[in-house]
Amino acid sequence: MPTLETDVVVIGAGPTGLMLAGELRLGGADVIVLEARDTPTTESRASTLHARTMELLDERGLLTPLGTPPSEPRGHFGGIPLDLTLPSPHPGQWKVEQTRTEALLQEWATGLGADLRRGHACFSLTVTEAYVEAGATGPDGREVRVRARYLVGCDGEQSTVRALAGAEFPGQEARRELLRADVAGIDVPNRRFQRLPGGLAVAARRDGVTRVMVHEFGRPALPRTGEPGFDEVVDVWKRVTGEDISGGTPLWVNSFHDANRQLTRYRDGRVLWAGDAAHQQMPIGGQALNLGLQDAVNLGWKLAATVRGTAPAGLLDTYHDERHAVGRQVLGNIRAQALLLLGGPEAEPVRALLGPLIGLDEVRAHLAGKISGLGIRYEPAGAGSGSAAVHPLTGTRLPRTALAEGHEAVDRHLRAGRGLFVVLTDDGTTDDGTTAGEAAARPGRVGVAVARPVPGGVLDGLDAVLVRPDGYLAWTSADGEGPEAALRRWFGAPTHPLRGRTPEPCPSPLPTRTRPPTPAPAPAPIPTSTSSSSVPAPPD
Repeated sequence: MPTLETDVVVIGAGPTGLMLAGELRLGGADVIVLEARDTPTTESRASTLHARTMELLDERGLLTPLGTPPSEPRGHFGGIPLDLTLPSPHPGQWKVEQTRTEALLQEWATGLGADLRRGHACFSLTVTEAYVEAGATGPDGREVRVRARYLVGCDGEQSTVRALAGAEFPGQEARRELLRADVAGIDVPNRRFQRLPGGLAVAARRDGVTRVMVHEFGRPALPRTGEPGFDEVVDVWKRVTGEDISGGTPLWVNSFHDANRQLTRYRDGRVLWAGDAAHQQMPIGGQALNLGLQDAVNLGWKLAATVRGTAPAGLLDTYHDERHAVGRQVLGNIRAQALLLLGGPEAEPVRALLGPLIGLDEVRAHLAGKISGLGIRYEPAGAGSGSAAVHPLTGTRLPRTALAEGHEAVDRHLRAGRGLFVVLTDDGTTDDGTTAGEAAARPGRVGVAVARPVPGGVLDGLDAVLVRPDGYLAWTSADGEGPEAALRRWFGAPTHPLRGRTPEPCPSPLPTRTRPPTPAPAPAPIPTSTSSSSVPAPPD
């Protein structure tokens, strides 16, 4: 059995695994991606990208190939209309087929040097103090081992990595399910979460294909060994709506349910998880896809710095601390939405109460922040800031709309996957005399840029901010500690002595791959789009 060596092996080449592979390569880590499927998916099950994910793709320079996808400012909370508009360059939700998202991320990751191996199904996992090793069966039936410093399971709800590791995955069993299909050749009215006496029905037509989703009130989730047949969708749709769609041609059919689970730990030594392998939830409003992509961006730079030996102590553990908390919050709001969507007549009083509340702007903004990801704040105390006072923006994303000038400089550094010290004053000096020199002492890890805030905006009055590679603020000049403490916490010791201090020693570099990778097949061209029309937005 041949053995390959690399820094990180990623199991799963869905959107989360491909996003993570690209992030790891940006950070300078070697990565091999093992994917059981021989070819990319042809099913666009998840097609909603929210504002925060669009910002992250923009920060990596990945939006241009997508053109201008259809966008919709209106989303929903449990089927109740909700305006998702918040301050962002990409407010609302954006409809991008999963096939295009995967093609985009595959081209980006492999273009950066990620080694993608399709048709390789993982069947074994060995973990030692020094390395982790995955065994996989290749497309020709021969077995291969991949040895790495770390392994990340991005292999979905039925994660093989999770099963092999025996990871604890507590939560709620499936109780209700929705049937879903993309069907050509049918003509039914568009429905946006229409609650009928017998159940819930959703229908949205795009490009001659209608996506239908249906739940029959009181019908429990069925134990399944495979996907449902189209005839089952036809029967349930007719009982709920009275319409016959049997004459249509199903492009694909599946079901999803309201099981709600989360790993106890997103990291177990040298094994980590991201995306649906770490958390299982009903895919309401595209939150599952967006949650996974944002897991990958949070993890990628931290894991790359760890394998390169530049990470400060404890950096990798902040992945679990931050993303487990976010995942718990998202799973909570999805549970609430599932009750509102799929509950029978007993849910009507709650819906009647919540409807007017969502019309209040403070409530609307709170819920929109939860769904879009724009409301995420990583707790500064969890990053080691102790009791020092911090600015309300610390731990939130860099608000790009609050910058009047300097966007190009900010983009240049973020697209390289580096941290960024942004100076917001004319002379580059803060009130206490601190300059950007502390950041400049970490070349390749932290860049320096000058920008100007919008007068009267949320950044107005700050002299400088420190931005992590994932776009979140690690420090502001209004915090109770200086930038050097934050730089050391997130980016480690300076490369060269600073103000007479000696840099802290870094761990030895990791071994590189000893066998040349098999050349990855050229990815299919990414189709572009210039459409900007609004379309009905079903929960997917």
